[in-house]
Amino acid sequence: MKKDAPIVAAPPPAALGATGVAASAPHDDPYSEMAELAAASGISSVEIIAWRDAGHPEAGGSEVHSARIAERWARAGLDVHVVASRPDGGSRSWAGDGYRISRPAGRYRIFPATLARGVTRRPAPGRATVEIWNGMPFFTPIWAPQPRVVLLHHVHDRMWDTVLPGPLAAAGRLIETRLAPPLYRSTRLVTLSASSKLDIVRRLGLDPAKVDVVPPGVDACFEPGRRSPVPLVAAVGRLVPYKRFDALIDVLVSLKARHPDLKAVIAGDGSQKPSLEALVAARDARSWLSLPGHLETSELVTLYQRAWAVASSSAFEGWGLTISEAAACATPAVASPIAGHFDAVDDGRTGFLAEPGMDMVDRLDLLLSDAALRRRMQRRARSKARNLSWDAAATGILRILAEQATLYR
Repeated sequence: MKKDAPIVAAPPPAALGATGVAASAPHDDPYSEMAELAAASGISSVEIIAWRDAGHPEAGGSEVHSARIAERWARAGLDVHVVASRPDGGSRSWAGDGYRISRPAGRYRIFPATLARGVTRRPAPGRATVEIWNGMPFFTPIWAPQPRVVLLHHVHDRMWDTVLPGPLAAAGRLIETRLAPPLYRSTRLVTLSASSKLDIVRRLGLDPAKVDVVPPGVDACFEPGRRSPVPLVAAVGRLVPYKRFDALIDVLVSLKARHPDLKAVIAGDGSQKPSLEALVAARDARSWLSLPGHLETSELVTLYQRAWAVASSSAFEGWGLTISEAAACATPAVASPIAGHFDAVDDGRTGFLAEPGMDMVDRLDLLLSDAALRRRMQRRARSKARNLSWDAAATGILRILAEQATLYR
């Protein structure tokens, strides 16, 4: 889907740090800093309310983000509890890395179940709440006392049409864009990128002063390695409609005509996998374009390292974590020009922004054909990714929670 208009991210005010929250003096140990923030604000436990947790079969970038934050808060001494939906046949609870996960209800029942539980229980001293608003909100302003923050990666808006039938999509869009925003006007929101913040403010009518930007991190395992001897384009993500992998397949088929030795990999699982496999077969591309399904982390690292470029045709992203993972492996990106990607890719420096279609074909062609340009973008992509830290992300979000706790004592 074509973006309404390019969004240019404004830099944060000088009084703010790179994350868009109040800057603090450097701290040698991020876990000590988090522990100090929690202790000073009286926060001893955090409940994270999410649609899915990191162990869910449909987990994606949002779930990776919440898991990395939860792990670090737990290491800092906080009691962290994630409440999420239970997949079919899934366990009711399990343990993350230092934190616990409860799954009290299924895919859609988790929303009323969480609301009912919230309005009937007593407040607990020292407890903070983090809601992950992933399309359908949990309405924490109704039942969760301060301190609380909401993580909103991006507005779903037209994305509802790609995942639900007409009437349900219209209902979801109505709740997200009309009914919920008035309830959240006094709640601090956190998003991943400046361009996503502008989109949230514009579409939901929220006060920009209440929306903070805290970029994500990149795991340390993503680092440069041995490159493929032939052109290789990689794409990674859940195989769902809004990622537009069908459009990317057509891009790759056109690119193959210009680069006969091209190889391509689209890694991930999802509801569209059978139809995408059928499309690859229909384009007579099975000999060079593979869909291996889910890759373990070590396999994913190797794919990024070997790729000459990573591509994303997604219509909606809060950032584009796969782009930054690839960048950490010194692999530039060609990605759709959407909110989130405007921050994940420095257009013309760490990759290109291009609409899926011939524009994306041309940009990928240029990147594969020009070795000197590719080397420059590899270096710049790697440098950009080095600035993304999960420790900084966890500290930034906790600082906002601590500010809320201090305000509402």
